[in-house]
Amino acid sequence: MSNLNNMNMNHSENMNHSMNADSSMKMGNQDMMMHGGHMMHMGNLKKKFWISLILSLPIIFLSPAMGVHLPFQFSFPGSEWVVAIFATILYFYGGEPFLSGAFYEIKAKKPEMMTLISLGITTAYIYSIYAFVENNILSSKVHVMNFFWELATLILIMLLGHWIEMKSVMNANSSVHDLAKLLPDKVHVQNNGRAEDVAINDVQKNAIILVKAGESIPLDGVVLNGSSQVNESLVTGESSAVTRKVNDKVIGGSINGSGTLTVKVTSSANSGFLANVNKLVQSSQMNKSRLQNLADRVSSWLFYAALIFGIIALIVWTSLRGISGGLERMVTVLVIACPHALGLAIPLVNAKSTSIGAKNGLLIRNRNVISVSSKINYLLLDKTGTLTEGKFQVRKYDSLSKGYDSEEIIKLIASLEQDSNHPIAQSILQFAKEKHLNLYSLSSSKTLDGKGVSGTLNGKEYQLVNEKTARSLVGHFPEIDALNYTSSYLVTGNELLGYVAVGDEIKKNAAALIKQIKDLNITPVMLTGDNEKVAQSIAQKLRISEVHSGLMPDDKQKIVAQLQEKGNKVMMVGDGINDAPSLAKADIGVAIGAGTDVAVDSADVVLVNSKPLDIISFLNLAQHTQRKTIENLWWGAGYNIIALPLAAGILAPWGILLSPAVGAILMSLSTVIVAINAETLKI
Repeated sequence: MSNLNNMNMNHSENMNHSMNADSSMKMGNQDMMMHGGHMMHMGNLKKKFWISLILSLPIIFLSPAMGVHLPFQFSFPGSEWVVAIFATILYFYGGEPFLSGAFYEIKAKKPEMMTLISLGITTAYIYSIYAFVENNILSSKVHVMNFFWELATLILIMLLGHWIEMKSVMNANSSVHDLAKLLPDKVHVQNNGRAEDVAINDVQKNAIILVKAGESIPLDGVVLNGSSQVNESLVTGESSAVTRKVNDKVIGGSINGSGTLTVKVTSSANSGFLANVNKLVQSSQMNKSRLQNLADRVSSWLFYAALIFGIIALIVWTSLRGISGGLERMVTVLVIACPHALGLAIPLVNAKSTSIGAKNGLLIRNRNVISVSSKINYLLLDKTGTLTEGKFQVRKYDSLSKGYDSEEIIKLIASLEQDSNHPIAQSILQFAKEKHLNLYSLSSSKTLDGKGVSGTLNGKEYQLVNEKTARSLVGHFPEIDALNYTSSYLVTGNELLGYVAVGDEIKKNAAALIKQIKDLNITPVMLTGDNEKVAQSIAQKLRISEVHSGLMPDDKQKIVAQLQEKGNKVMMVGDGINDAPSLAKADIGVAIGAGTDVAVDSADVVLVNSKPLDIISFLNLAQHTQRKTIENLWWGAGYNIIALPLAAGILAPWGILLSPAVGAILMSLSTVIVAINAETLKI
């Protein structure tokens, strides 16, 4: 438990310059201790596994497996003592996480996997020590079989399976740290007319700060002086940079453009936009961590079944053949119930599923979504970067005047933009560079606050302005097919010369995805922070009828929650920080691999190749993985329906009585079957 607490606290320490997450994370840990079951008591599983492997080697090579000496095994005088000593160390060291977990499960009156494992390894250890004493100290005439080999392999397999499981849980919380990367360590605070650098965590509400060109805006606030183009795409999903001037609000984590802003802070580091996003992500991840693992429930049933059969066998056979006979029957029952196969049933399928997914551009980070995939009713899709490419590019340009051709128009536009750092300007300049255009050198170049830019060539002034300004300058404004992109218009005097349209392009196969999703009776919904005009244009092309535009992160999460409250299962697909809370809240969160680290780390599934149709591939893989998981659970535990009664001696009157060795063979056989079945998984 300390290992996970330390890891979580380290995340909090790493983030203390951007948000006060300590208290919420501590509360989250306490909550997970109450609901997270065995995963909270595992300690450093990687270290325990490797040390336990070293401790197990003498046991594996010196002790017979299931009572049979394997070709690689050997013995020497005193080797039984070596095995007993190493087995004792292994039991208390390697078995400690399971014994500790069983203690908490029993204390909570919910015996599950940890209790079943502890029952198995404790029975195997105690009986093996009893066999060791009988064979080597009391020198019993009848050799008593030990289970040291089974003890060692059971502990190793359980540690390995739970190490895989624990690693997945740990990684689910790493997104918190990535939010801090958006914020600077120091803030330029104005004090008596002078600016001094102050640690971001020390900046109070109502402080006056300076944000220079190209810097990250450190905290939420209101602009007091200055004007600039601000890129908020990382935090709001808005694909276009927006103008921020006096009295406009700015968001911590967004990127300032070429202007300098004086900002009055409205939210401190622990209560701003990113801090709230962080809290939303943590809250949703804590909820997801409470999902009950199917293997744990099966383990709980198996625990009670094994305990009942074991006690009955002990009582009945003690009355028939004495305490030795009763112990042998009980041990056989409990050895058969040892969850070698059950402990590997899900991890093996997950490992194979992960391998197949990786080869097909799918990264499944949370195994719990597999069982939910077949129940999805709604697919919520972020627009920018998910359905569209998410990159500014020149999509269209043309002349609207007889005196200029289209090449001259784009050359003039690029010339006007050549001194600008605005993202749209940069995309135009990149386009001009690719076309090898020789740009004009303009005079009297200047920025038109909130409107565009202007410059003079050969005594004629040209302006590159937004649509609203262009309409006010020219008499007739024609209908232009590119209005659904971010368009800029070239004007001289009252004449409209041409335009350039910059924006996203719909991803290849996005329309095919929507069609196939509808064929699966899943309702597609577009969610975006972009404006309604652009959103509706994309939705119409893709035939998506339900669209929500102009959304903030908590708006997206609320839509997810509202659908879930009506009993729906929701899959959310996104790529930005603004998507992180909704990705974590959704029943299945899918991140586009080209998106931000926070979105990826908040998601259950990552589409590495950023291809929309990979969503369909995931659903197919999840369906087959779910089937294999159920099959493995039956092979891992279902055989006990027959094996436990046989081990207890129910068919003894007819001459059928399983020995502990046969019980161990059956147990191992189920493990082999589970492994082979997992390997047959395919899409």
